[in-house]
Amino acid sequence: MTEQLYFDHAASAPRRDEVADAMERWQHGVVGNPSGSHRAAREARRAVEEARDEVGAFVGAKPGGVIFTGGGTESCHLAIVGATLAHRSTHDKSVIVTSRVEHDAVLDAAQFMADHFEDVEVRFIDVDADGVVDLESLRHTLDRDVAIVSVMAANNETGVCQPLDGVSSIANGSVPGGVVTHSDAVAAAPWLYLPSVTATFDMVSICAHKIGGPVNSGALIMRNEVPLAAVVPGGGQERGHRGGTVDVAACVGLAAAVRLTQKELVDLNDRVLDFQHKLSAALSFLPGCQVTAPSARKVPGTVHVTFEGLASDELLFLLDQGGVCASAASSCSSGAAVTSHVLAAMGVSPERARGSLRLSMGPETSEQDVDQLIAVLSSVVYRLRGGA
Repeated sequence: MTEQLYFDHAASAPRRDEVADAMERWQHGVVGNPSGSHRAAREARRAVEEARDEVGAFVGAKPGGVIFTGGGTESCHLAIVGATLAHRSTHDKSVIVTSRVEHDAVLDAAQFMADHFEDVEVRFIDVDADGVVDLESLRHTLDRDVAIVSVMAANNETGVCQPLDGVSSIANGSVPGGVVTHSDAVAAAPWLYLPSVTATFDMVSICAHKIGGPVNSGALIMRNEVPLAAVVPGGGQERGHRGGTVDVAACVGLAAAVRLTQKELVDLNDRVLDFQHKLSAALSFLPGCQVTAPSARKVPGTVHVTFEGLASDELLFLLDQGGVCASAASSCSSGAAVTSHVLAAMGVSPERARGSLRLSMGPETSEQDVDQLIAVLSSVVYRLRGGA
């Protein structure tokens, strides 16, 4: 059996043993409802609140600002829809401002609001050829009607980081009284120190399974108290922002994942950055290969490339046969033959975008893994170019 080389951490990172161990107690037998008053309920509530402490600290926010959700998509949806609904209650018009390279979790939530409410408008911030938001373009989208500005910390496809301090400075300086800001930090969380990177943003979204935690576990962290309507009302849980009984195991798993991520952050960055440089340099020599956004600041774990004249599906098929797990675009759409809206916004031609490939690494990635990946991918490209 071919050895598996896992280079798809940006889609879902392997579950950490420490996470599974932490969750174990809350996955069998009596798991009290944290809203109750008996002993089992009090133990569950204590576990949830301790998890809330750790998740808040991970972003540099107070525990009371943590709203547990069923993942990163729900977190982003709650931020966009909740802030816009709250804004509509006091304004005649509500504008959602976001970039053209956001994850579909943000873009779809924004479009959902525009489709369902005539008084809601979506405005887009342009990006440059590296996928970095154009701050002057942002300035032109802002006025008194803006309900929320949402810009991700790092792109989920290319790994490119965004200038969040500049975004918040312009947004709050251009709108009288300031504006609510939100950052999808799901792709940034494994690599960037979020208390600094997102310090000027009101709300931050993270999820567990991108950092070795469980799926269907995430959080919307509110650094500042902002108007936010409940998208799922009922029950009054999570300070009324999200109804439904809290999943204790999911909260504990997310807390364990952020604890490990924070502990290993510096060493992991140093080690994987070397792998990123090695992989980018090696792949740039392959015929027709171009490293995406070569001059932009990126998270260390992602190397995104495009191949002229080749197709992502044929590359992924042969890589899979060679034991390599990778993806082409966003993990939510990699199973479908769709053009990347991120690459389109960056001005990448459809022909080149058709041959996109995302290779993403994590804590267990070794130099030997990188060497084997280079060998397998080189063989695949050689074969597809007619060399075998």
